[in-house]
Amino acid sequence: MAQKRGNEGAAPRARLEIEFEQPHLLGPLFGEFDRNLVAIEDRLGVYIAARGARVQIEGEPDAAARARDVLMGLYNRLDEGQDVDTGMVEAVIAMSGQPTLEGIISQDVAEPPKVMIRTRKKTIVPRSAMQGVYMEALARDDMIFALGPAGTGKTYLAVAQAVQQLIGGSVDRLILSRPAVEAGERLGFLPGDMKDKVDPYLRPLYDALYDMLPAEQVERRIASGEIEIAPIAFMRGRTLSDAFIILDEAQNTTPAQMKMFLTRFGMRSRMVICGDPLQVDLPDPGKSGLADAVGRLEGVQGIATVRFGSGDVVRHPLVGRIVDAYEGKRA
Repeated sequence: MAQKRGNEGAAPRARLEIEFEQPHLLGPLFGEFDRNLVAIEDRLGVYIAARGARVQIEGEPDAAARARDVLMGLYNRLDEGQDVDTGMVEAVIAMSGQPTLEGIISQDVAEPPKVMIRTRKKTIVPRSAMQGVYMEALARDDMIFALGPAGTGKTYLAVAQAVQQLIGGSVDRLILSRPAVEAGERLGFLPGDMKDKVDPYLRPLYDALYDMLPAEQVERRIASGEIEIAPIAFMRGRTLSDAFIILDEAQNTTPAQMKMFLTRFGMRSRMVICGDPLQVDLPDPGKSGLADAVGRLEGVQGIATVRFGSGDVVRHPLVGRIVDAYEGKRA
């Protein structure tokens, strides 16, 4: 636990108390060795004391109120059967700083989110404010551009929504694609057949799939053609109907590739285009098909654009600070 500081000459401090009704939830709420409470203390600058089912929070009024909302939010998620891990704690702390944004998850961060995605292996809820907006768009819009840095859940949530629609029968197949462009290095000759050659580029998509479905189901659906994972070059000349189509790493397409891909869109389909405009690996970064497409299509009816920032990174908190540092250098 953080040491209680003296308050001589300090700003006014508030003392808030919460009493939880279900003591059996306090173990996962507090975390092993109270690590969740320590994280809240460190991030919000408060002091938390737990005595039985009662928790006392002391700190500056705004910080104490945020800490109370975070604890209630985590408790309510546990009450609904959701897991609370380090990532969830960090996400709820981050969301507590912007609880009044319209159309996000709920009016109060203490309430569990109303939007969620259910797959065979897990139920996924937003871990940042913009993830809530994105998940609403995934359920509503026919075509979505998801822009932002690594770690914001762009591709992961798109795959989750696609799997939910596939197992629910809303679409007949799931098509995952990305350009086969090396990230600043030459990989040289890759042995094997075509699948062996392109699989290294598509591995993040496989990882997301195996997180949503049992391995035997992923393999069976790939073998039957219900799930197709292929580089963007394989999309030419096709019309993709009754499908959920995801293009990952879209910043590495050329304008011609992007136009080709977007015009594959068929009836009763959904398409999500994910990418980070600041991570272009093309020989000429100024000729990214993603930036070109967003510039042409943003505002077109039926097309949504969701922009993530470093504050939406749901990996280790250090990743968000790294993104800030690099984007600051580019400014």
